[in-house]
Amino acid sequence: MAGDELSLFSWMVLGLVGRGGAGPHDLRRMAQQGRVLDWAGESQYYVEPKRLARLGYLEATKEPGKTRERTVYRLTGKGEQALREWAATPAQFPRLKHEPLIRLLVADLVGEQATVPGIAALRDEIADLQGRLDEAKAVAETLPHRRKYLLLAYDLVERLFELHLEWVDEVERALAADAAERVLAADEPDG
Repeated sequence: MAGDELSLFSWMVLGLVGRGGAGPHDLRRMAQQGRVLDWAGESQYYVEPKRLARLGYLEATKEPGKTRERTVYRLTGKGEQALREWAATPAQFPRLKHEPLIRLLVADLVGEQATVPGIAALRDEIADLQGRLDEAKAVAETLPHRRKYLLLAYDLVERLFELHLEWVDEVERALAADAAERVLAADEPDG
């Protein structure tokens, strides 16, 4: 990322640092916890806080770690003010970086037989993610200052899981129906 520009990832880092502070490893762990918010490369959790500190949004301090000193970042007044101003701007519908959707969009090129099992595999992944979300909810209960916001966010994620499961069922039904029609059409005598 160039210059002084703040990206969605920048805002996420500032929000994860929060008032309590966090080190890069903490940021990475928090994003990985539910895996749904883990969309940046691992190195970005180390690079972006340094950049935000250079720009004055975070301050870095050294604190004792388990085996060596670690860097902990905290929001500065500038960082809190920037978050306040950003939070008041209109939210945009998220851009969809959506692998299952792309798989469906190429079904005519690769065949439905190749497409359906890949999309159906979402069920197992969603089951795993739901387990992680349950763990995240338990952690939210231990964070009274963030509990309400975390639970509202997790509610949206659960709804997205439900929507995706319904969509997988719909894709399977539609593509199975198309396959059945092709079989029937192939069995009809030419007249």
